[in-house]
Amino acid sequence: MPNRDYSVTVLIPCRNEAGNIEAAVARVPNLGTHTEIIFIEGGSKDNTQEKIREVIAKNAGKRDIKLLIETADKASKRSSKGDAVRQGFAAATGEVLMILDADLTVPPEDLTKFYAAIASGQGQFINGTRLILSMERGAMQFINRIANWCFGKIFSFLLRQKLTDTLCGTKVLLKKDYERITANRHLFGDFDPFGDFDLLFGAAHLGLRIVEVPVSYRARTYGKTNIHRWRHGVLLANMCWFAFKKRKLFQKPAPATG
Repeated sequence: MPNRDYSVTVLIPCRNEAGNIEAAVARVPNLGTHTEIIFIEGGSKDNTQEKIREVIAKNAGKRDIKLLIETADKASKRSSKGDAVRQGFAAATGEVLMILDADLTVPPEDLTKFYAAIASGQGQFINGTRLILSMERGAMQFINRIANWCFGKIFSFLLRQKLTDTLCGTKVLLKKDYERITANRHLFGDFDPFGDFDLLFGAAHLGLRIVEVPVSYRARTYGKTNIHRWRHGVLLANMCWFAFKKRKLFQKPAPATG
């Protein structure tokens, strides 16, 4: 049970996800004292923006929903999810910050588990893992699953905290801790196109207690993935090498107290 209640921002980066917008709003639970939903849209070729505006109008007075558009110069350069997360979190008003992928492969209903974990103090950085529970058929290709398992092992060693799934898009932390991560971003640079490693590096550097929450991973029902297996695989390998060179910056977690 929560030690205290927090206000929450659920950030939903989206590109070409028009078919998932209504379901995202309908399925995101009310969390804590107040739930703010921020869609940040970047360079969609379908009618994602229009669908977001529709659901905002439909839920006026019922839910706090906002739309952010990535700045034109970034969007024209095919800005990344990492850019969207940084811009969205800068505008967030909640005390707890959550990322939910717009493809809804992680069920929005699972956010209640993430909220319980951080509000109860079980962890200071809550990372979703898709590799514990059984996943829906077709949700993840076998080679991707093996790669995610390998990167989890590598980053567990590098960050000195156990991780099974570094690339699950659902991540949760307190806004005050995110601001501390932002203040130290110069130590790691601003090159992460995913947003996941920017947060994981920063959390490990601060010695935040990282706790994983298993999620029921589902197959995408609309649109196509924005992940490019081989190109992004090379980027991940480069990040492993980068983290290895920076390993001395990652604190060992403090011993647990009874």
